[in-house]
Amino acid sequence: MSTRHSKAAEAYLKDDEVVDRHDRTFFGVREKRDRMAHDLPEWEDLRDAADRIKRHTVTHLADYLEQFEMNATRNGVKVHWAADADEYNRIVISILDDHHVEKVVKSKSMLTEECHLNQSLEEHGIEVVETDLGERILQMMHLAPSHIVMPALHVHREQIGDCFREQIPGTKVDNDPTYLTQVAREHLRQQFMEAGAGMTGANFGIASTGDVVVCTNEGNADMSTSIPKLHIVSMGIEKLIPDYQSMAVFQRLLARCGTGQETTVYTSHFRGPRPGGEMHIVLVDNGRSSILGNPEHWQTLKCMRCGACMNTCPVYRRSAGYSYTYFIPGPIGVNLGMLRDRSRYYDNVSACSLCCSCDNVCPVKVDLSTQIYRWRQSLDSDGHADSMKKFMSKGMKFLFTHPSLYTGTLKMARAMNWMPHWLTNCKMNPWAYGHEMMKFPKQSFHVQWKKLKKDDSGTLNEK
Repeated sequence: MSTRHSKAAEAYLKDDEVVDRHDRTFFGVREKRDRMAHDLPEWEDLRDAADRIKRHTVTHLADYLEQFEMNATRNGVKVHWAADADEYNRIVISILDDHHVEKVVKSKSMLTEECHLNQSLEEHGIEVVETDLGERILQMMHLAPSHIVMPALHVHREQIGDCFREQIPGTKVDNDPTYLTQVAREHLRQQFMEAGAGMTGANFGIASTGDVVVCTNEGNADMSTSIPKLHIVSMGIEKLIPDYQSMAVFQRLLARCGTGQETTVYTSHFRGPRPGGEMHIVLVDNGRSSILGNPEHWQTLKCMRCGACMNTCPVYRRSAGYSYTYFIPGPIGVNLGMLRDRSRYYDNVSACSLCCSCDNVCPVKVDLSTQIYRWRQSLDSDGHADSMKKFMSKGMKFLFTHPSLYTGTLKMARAMNWMPHWLTNCKMNPWAYGHEMMKFPKQSFHVQWKKLKKDDSGTLNEK
């Protein structure tokens, strides 16, 4: 049974050049991450520390949320609480309406993607301008992000040039990256000047001080908060960490894992409103409390959205982000999608080879592959197990639990070598999809092993 993911991946895999470029691009980021890790003798100690900090924080989340709210309020920030996406969108729209805002400039935030904020604002008559270059390109092309850190890395400069010439007046026929970057810079500069409010996400919230930390490479978060006098921060409650000592650990891990840099170009700290302005922080639950109460999958809350699991995942690299049905792709997206709605996003659990590479690169040691394996075990009880696989599993169980039948089948297996190609490599044989039917050897492994174990006297050597 084909899933939505497998069908989308099949369509994507038809263009070998595109697939190869996507694969090499993201594995190149993985290799940069490895070089950065090898340069730090204390790398594994940092991962252990990050794991401990996140485990502690999410299991004491209520205490740290109260501490964060108290300190942020003391700093002059207005703190709001949103139970779900609808309440979050209503809060943001209410703040903007109170300030008569007609245009918002927005730094990249996967939380706003999760809550469909842009759509809600536009339906309310408020213009939204993404200021991260990748996000802005995708917004102009009416596409969703395909990666949580490098959302438009799959888009080629020729496509970007065509998009700019169509939507930004005066753009020349020139696909040089430097020129296109300059066009985007001038275009966005005007948006910053016209906006009545700036919105950012939050990479970290510091409970002991009430600070919000935003890590970017373009400075778009700083521009969004330094020109408009109204600053709205959207923060998932799991982004909290206890203090700046903890921040020092994560700051050394985030960019190295996400993009292969020692640090992001900008690490911006926001403690309170600018003079004459206002700063609002909206703390969003939207299912995170339920995840915390899930004994098998609560560790997903440790994730700090670096994207390292995607960069190393052989399935993501070869099938790309749009083949996944949840808006976050890759290993972390498989788990988050299932936690969001297991009846809607179950097809993504097939997008995993269980190679465990994601576990090995995760800076906070989320057990991603183990969680995906657990989801797979629940497919049958959820009513989503592949009927063909269930039938085959029952057949194999019967074969393996009857040794004489198993041995006899092995002896007869070589007869398959003389079967017509069209008969063995057809739709009735799922293995034939993407594979040529194997040639069975003259002797099975069991026969060869027994021969190797015999000593010179002709008796089995049991040692």
